[in-house]
Amino acid sequence: MPGIDECLLEAMRLPGARGAALVDWTSGLALGAVGEFPGGDHEAAAAEAAEVARLTAEQRTFAPDGYGRHDSPDGHDGHDGHDGQAGGGGVADPPVEDLIISNRDSYHVLRFVPTSFDSSVFLHVWLARPDGNLALARIRLGEMAGRLVLG
Repeated sequence: MPGIDECLLEAMRLPGARGAALVDWTSGLALGAVGEFPGGDHEAAAAEAAEVARLTAEQRTFAPDGYGRHDSPDGHDGHDGHDGQAGGGGVADPPVEDLIISNRDSYHVLRFVPTSFDSSVFLHVWLARPDGNLALARIRLGEMAGRLVLG
C-alpha cells in the first residue's frame, strides 16, 4: 500500500499532470505536494482548494440520497454524521467522491479519500487541458485513494 509520496508521484504520471497534492480540507494544509501549482505557491493552492472541497462536502445538496438522513424512531439512522457507513466503525466515506473544476487551460480534480478516521483529506491533481484525460484521472485517482495509507 503506497504512502503519500508514492501516491503523489503516481498521480504525476497521469497524462497532462502539472501538480499533485494531498490536502486536509479542514485545515487547508498540504500533507504532501509535487510539481507546480497555480500562482507558484502550493500552500496557497492547497488552502484555496480546501475551501472549495470543504464547502462542497458539507452541503447536503451534493450528498447521495439518504446520506445522513434520520429515519429511525429514535431519530438516528445508524450514521454518525461523519461517514457513509453504519455504526461509525467502518471506513469514513465523504459524501462527495470528487470535484472537477475546469478553466480555459487546465482541469483541477479533487478526489476525496476515505479513511478509517473522520475523513477530511483529498487528492488534488492539476492537469493541463490539452494533454489531460479527465476520465482516466478520475479512475486512477479513485484507485489511488483506495490504496493510500495515511498514518
